[in-house]
Order: sequence, then C-alpha cells, then structure tokens
Amino acid sequence: MAHFAELDKNNVVTRVTVVGNDVVTAAGPLGDNDMHVDGETWCKNFFKKPDTEFKQTSYNNNFRKQYCGKGFTYDAAKDKFISPQPYTSWALDGNDDWQAPVTYP
Repeated sequence: MAHFAELDKNNVVTRVTVVGNDVVTAAGPLGDNDMHVDGETWCKNFFKKPDTEFKQTSYNNNFRKQYCGKGFTYDAAKDKFISPQPYTSWALDGNDDWQAPVTYP
C-alpha cells in the first residue's frame, strides 16, 4: 500500500491516506514506483481536490526522511517531512531532528 499526505496551504499535513499499489502510473503500478507524480494526481482526482497538494510518505522511512502524520510539515526545498516541534525551546539540527537546548545528563 502507498501512503499519501494531504497538505494545507502552509505544507502542513492534514491527513494521511492509503492508496492501493495497483493504481496505474505512467511507469507501471504505483507499488513499483515510489514518489511517482501519477499517485499524487490520482489522489487529487479521487478526493476531488484539484488545488490540494498530496505527497507520498514512506511507511518504512525509505524516502522523505520519515513517515509523516497529521501536523508534520513538508519541506519542499529538502523534499522531506519534518515532525512537529515538541517544545518552543527545541531547535532543528543538521539532520532536521529536534534537539533539546540542554542535553540529557
């Protein structure tokens, strides 16, 4: 199964939906073609949301950094999903992981 994140206008994930691997893409079945634009187009058509962006997310963390959930942000420049900031004092490191201001003793 393929998983697609629906994004709002700020690239925040509003929901993740599951799509069958048998959906046809220009390069063959969706299950054999991760991150194929035809999967995103299929979601737009199926949900009748032509102006909404959908991005595929990897349940096994094979691409786009990690499997996303509601509230994650999609960074288009880095082509990855970033988890929500756990606390206001935490900052992203070079790997886009949240780090506490003080390391755990």
